[in-house]
Amino acid sequence: MKIREIRAAGLRGATPEGGWDNDLRPEECIYTLIAVHTDAGLVGVGSVYTSDALVKSALALLEPLYRGESALEPERVSEKLHQNSFWLGRGGSVTHTISGIDIALWDLLGQATGQPMGRLLGGRYREKVRPYASLVMTEPAPLAEHLHHLKAQGFRAFKMGWGPFGRVSYALDEAIVAAAREAIGSDCMLMVDAGGSDAFWPNGYKWALRTAEMLRQYDVAWFEEPLRPDALDDYVLLRRHAPLPISGGEVLTRRQAFQPFLQAGAFDIVQPDATKVGGISEARRIGWMAQEYGARLIPHGWNTAVGLAADLQLATALPDTDLVEYLTGSPYIDAIVAEPWRLDGDGMLTISTAPGLGVPFDPDAIARYTNGAQLLTP
Repeated sequence: MKIREIRAAGLRGATPEGGWDNDLRPEECIYTLIAVHTDAGLVGVGSVYTSDALVKSALALLEPLYRGESALEPERVSEKLHQNSFWLGRGGSVTHTISGIDIALWDLLGQATGQPMGRLLGGRYREKVRPYASLVMTEPAPLAEHLHHLKAQGFRAFKMGWGPFGRVSYALDEAIVAAAREAIGSDCMLMVDAGGSDAFWPNGYKWALRTAEMLRQYDVAWFEEPLRPDALDDYVLLRRHAPLPISGGEVLTRRQAFQPFLQAGAFDIVQPDATKVGGISEARRIGWMAQEYGARLIPHGWNTAVGLAADLQLATALPDTDLVEYLTGSPYIDAIVAEPWRLDGDGMLTISTAPGLGVPFDPDAIARYTNGAQLLTP
């Protein structure tokens, strides 16, 4: 089975707040779907956390390398694309685009073999995984109301991030966390994401350590991105002295960027995004590397239903990945699937055993959010 063409379509009309800019408008594109079409008629679907203009340019650049290639060898084909684009610089929109291609090729391999992606990745360690509801922080009162609503939907784990946290005052930070813990109760998981990859993040190690000590008082499960993404030495110090786990890595791409952080002991939890890091192939390698250095992988998943489906399959194939991120309130996750995501009574998601990604998509809904693009049609 050979790759015949690769199509891309950006999602617009319902872009949620808090992507890479707090001032995003619904019509702006930060997520792009990819469809790999084959000469056998099968179509694999991937997702890229990058605008469609950049993805389409990257596809034009990569097209001579992937056209006619095997559609059943995701790791080899993805590595070929990576190796032949070094001269453009590792990371950025080209690596992000390869990520979507890689996910789509794993989807195709699953369809061709009749197996769920997780089994092809090495086996299924679990049949269900806990999703944590991921939301942007606001002032304490509206945040508490939002969390009450999410808990009523069945979520039992919550992560809140960005917004005013770390940007106004220490007193407001604690008021936000206190309100969140009171809203969800003592029986639910709570995580805090400072959003240190925000442009010109103002806080450093001393702020992060002081804040970590405050968060521990509210039984916060981990403190995410408390420092700028490249602050390796400070991350090492913070992980050593903070009274709770430290996580990060969502902006890093490819395993080579994660290696120095893991070797130095900078993270308890690494958070590669399969739609940016190099795809499922690369995320799995990072998960293996994390195990060797005493860390675990919990995927960053602020993206689409395709990204969530890929994260679920990754979670079943890695022994220590028992949580996935669920961006709440986004039609790009909830509306483009043919069958709604359903939490069970314990707030868990069942990991599909259907071939490939295991999720049927709604072509009409995809067309609605892609200005009528015929992404999946032959």
